[in-house]
Amino acid sequence: MDRQSTPPSASTGPLSTVAVVGLGTMGTGIAEVLVRAGREVTGIDVSQAAIRRATGALASATARRAARGRITEDERRAALARFRTSTDLADAAGADLVIEVVPEDYALKQQVLTALDAVVRPDTVLATGTNALSVTRLAADSAHPERVLGLHFFNPAPAMKLVEVVSSVLTAPAAVAAVTELALELGKEPVAVGDRPGFVADGLLFGYLNQAAAMYESRYASREDIDAAMKLGCGLPMGPLALLDLIGVDTARTVLEAMYAASHDRLHAPAPILGQLAAAGLTGRKAGRGFYTYEAPDSATVVPDAETPGTASAGTAPLPVRSVGVAGSGTMASGIAEVFAKAGFSVVLAARSPEKAEAAKARVAASLTRSVAKGRLTDAERDEALAAITPSGTLDALADVDLAVEAIAEDLDAKRDLFAALDKICKPGAVLATTTSSLPVIACARATARPRDVVGLHFFNPAPAMKLVEVVRTVLTSDAAHATARSVCAAIRKHPVDCGDRAGFIVNALLFPYLNNAVKMVQEHYATPDDIDAAMKLGGGYPMGPFELLDVVGLDVSLAIERVLHQEFRDPGLAPAPLLEHLVAAGCLGRKTGRGFREYAGS
Repeated sequence: MDRQSTPPSASTGPLSTVAVVGLGTMGTGIAEVLVRAGREVTGIDVSQAAIRRATGALASATARRAARGRITEDERRAALARFRTSTDLADAAGADLVIEVVPEDYALKQQVLTALDAVVRPDTVLATGTNALSVTRLAADSAHPERVLGLHFFNPAPAMKLVEVVSSVLTAPAAVAAVTELALELGKEPVAVGDRPGFVADGLLFGYLNQAAAMYESRYASREDIDAAMKLGCGLPMGPLALLDLIGVDTARTVLEAMYAASHDRLHAPAPILGQLAAAGLTGRKAGRGFYTYEAPDSATVVPDAETPGTASAGTAPLPVRSVGVAGSGTMASGIAEVFAKAGFSVVLAARSPEKAEAAKARVAASLTRSVAKGRLTDAERDEALAAITPSGTLDALADVDLAVEAIAEDLDAKRDLFAALDKICKPGAVLATTTSSLPVIACARATARPRDVVGLHFFNPAPAMKLVEVVRTVLTSDAAHATARSVCAAIRKHPVDCGDRAGFIVNALLFPYLNNAVKMVQEHYATPDDIDAAMKLGGGYPMGPFELLDVVGLDVSLAIERVLHQEFRDPGLAPAPLLEHLVAAGCLGRKTGRGFREYAGS
């Protein structure tokens, strides 16, 4: 039969035998997933060293599973027996599916796919593992473009559930169906996406990673603080700079270059530091050094290096803080009062009326009682914390506190008025802190005659549960006030991260452009909210998808933050997505109104 005469779209059967071309970390992980699922796998690589590493890694992975009782010894041996290796592409001839996972270089991938065209059956499906290059272009250069598609696993492939199935305008539906069915049989969650750089998950992820690299490059915050902020503030499994090291700095730069070429969005223009690190061979874990230094190449163990920055107020003694005043009566004010009271501070909870102050203390009492019911506090500890809180209907009660924390609504005029009042009421030397998440701290400081004493303490909601506090230093904040803020965070068992006084600080400046880009994907009909949420949870390990998070935060709150970021940085890519503006205008604000990107029953 003529090899070129039978279209592969006619009948694509079960994909029982698979060849994996490229036995790096990703290729080896994919091979492990396949043999564990009972597929016969041929691993192909030009490097004998890569073959040895892959064989050893597969043996170690199956041994660990056997040691944990997840598979029997017979199953371990059978899985290893299903894995064969070769340095010759001709050994892919009998495969039903070939997955290429060679480096992200178009000429190399084209060369591999062209060579495969000459040796595999006409009905064999060819899948590229690219996440940055055009699947359509690779397909168009193939002798059988209808059988070429993208199959994008996530690292580490054995653990991550998401698989993006990427079809071009040339891909046969039968090929897509067969690969989708395989992904389900492997225990993965396949998401069908169109062909554009980054697809869904990486399309959102790499813009965020790029911004984090640029934030570090500008010396706005240390690498440790950036990573801690995103892990503790957003619940992410890994900080962005550590993740760049894991992915590979050079790989990330390649993906961003492709995304920028397609979108011309400045958020995707690779941060110069990525090019500098890549050119120096500092490509991350695989090289033993990237943003961090590692014990050895391919090690996950971070070791100290000479780049670790100190804090701006290193060596400055903090001021003593025994009593704390909290101005406000809402959820955040109550939560902050609870945190300080549980840590043994004397707390004055000041509101605009005695009734509001008592209601705020009652909210604290209810929270503490829930903690007792869950076994986190004893009755005695609850009673002691409650006794430490004195409610007041006047700010005058804050006259003798060592630290005054403003926790009122995000309204700049209201905050300025409050700080002007605190300036007159609080004793000399008291530190004045604002909990703002989006407004300039310096504007609050300038409302006083002692701007050196003013600092930002951005707690995250709910304050009793969230470990992160962003410590925001203005150009006028004294070393003593800054040191005091950090010392207090340690005393209340929070993790402080230092940042400067600019819109979004660390977390919101990285989080909300990512959320905005997710909205743009839906607006452009590239993917649905459900698919995007699934992609980020299953492919990125995020605790919530972007649309779940937007509906929880509130679309109006999200829009306000995005407008502040756009106004501060004047980057067109930060302009709020029109779809978000339209939903807010329509009163669809998320869970609190019963409808946002989704509808909620009983709201």
